[in-house]
Amino acid sequence: MSYSTADSFRPVTLDDVRGAQKMLSGVARVTAMEGSRHLSQMVGAPVHLKCENLQRTGSFKLRGAYVRIAGLLPEERAAGVVAASAGNHAQGVALASALLGVRSTVFMPKGAPLPKVSATRDYGAEVRLHGQVVDETLAAAQEYAAETGAVFIHPFDHPDIIAGQGTVGLEILEQCPEARTILVGIGGGGLAAGIAVAVKSLRPDVRVVGVQAAGAAAYPPSLAAGRPVSVENPATMADGIKVGRPGDVPFGIVDELVDEVRTVSEDELSAALLLCLERAKLVVEPAGASPVAALLSEPGAFEGPVVAVLSGGNVDPVLMERVLRHGMAAQGRYLAVRLRLTDRPGALATLLGALSVVDANVLDVSHVRTDPRLGLTEAEVELHLETKGPAHCAEVGQALREAGYTVIG
Repeated sequence: MSYSTADSFRPVTLDDVRGAQKMLSGVARVTAMEGSRHLSQMVGAPVHLKCENLQRTGSFKLRGAYVRIAGLLPEERAAGVVAASAGNHAQGVALASALLGVRSTVFMPKGAPLPKVSATRDYGAEVRLHGQVVDETLAAAQEYAAETGAVFIHPFDHPDIIAGQGTVGLEILEQCPEARTILVGIGGGGLAAGIAVAVKSLRPDVRVVGVQAAGAAAYPPSLAAGRPVSVENPATMADGIKVGRPGDVPFGIVDELVDEVRTVSEDELSAALLLCLERAKLVVEPAGASPVAALLSEPGAFEGPVVAVLSGGNVDPVLMERVLRHGMAAQGRYLAVRLRLTDRPGALATLLGALSVVDANVLDVSHVRTDPRLGLTEAEVELHLETKGPAHCAEVGQALREAGYTVIG
């Protein structure tokens, strides 16, 4: 299964996906399908999690990358391959190339998380850091391809890539043949398009729903226009689906076969990541948690059984800490308050005692005595608290006011 540039718009068929599945046997894992009692109770129907976060390299990207590189002609393999990515595609291309004995060069943004850069190098790729954003990195990779003859491996805009990602859909139907709805995150559209080809060819009654981050949602306006259109300055914590323009090849498939594309907020993404960690014991990146975010957003909107595709788990630890705190805040489990008190010995201890009465866990304290805004005998304290939900937050605020403190933020 190999496509030249000239026929890169050739339709992707079920036979292509089945051929990719045979090619990936022994290479990509058949990832687990885990039930979620918590989400099932919320939705009112069985909910299953397709755990591509447990795939080799930590995401589904290995599937498409391996199929694409394996399909190259001998002279193309000899020229090597090049890719541009901030993380998941980089690692997929690096490992696929190493398995196939092909030299790989991967361009990554200068600000790419160090764990992802290190992992890409460890899989055998030569990593070149270039540009501050992925668009600059992509341009550098394409320029390198033109200069050296290396084959550019696009992250989503090629039939081989889509066929490889479509093997996730075949596995879903094998593992959960009773599925009625499949939720999958969409960036450029390769995974959603591949799943839709596989699933709709075998089970046209199954509803396939794409999920995008609201701050990087290029598909809704593109579908409305009937062609790929760009959104300027896409912004979301979900870098795996932070794509400003749909791919030309996957767009046509999504337009034809995907039943709906929804958007989710950053708060919903944070809450979904936190839920996956706490309830399912699964480390999932924000993009991978987007289908769960859609379930949290409107749990009654989906006919069950529902399969949510957790597309990746490569989350930077620094981002994980920020997202978890954001998720806790969104659920009312993290509270930041500023207040003023009289600056005298023991005042801070008295304040902390008042908080202990209402069982608020103090995570951090900032105590300011010298500020032009403060009176001579005043001090300002900022507290970061771990709480038990919105009702507990209200209880904490009420207790502080009753104790005579002025809450200013």
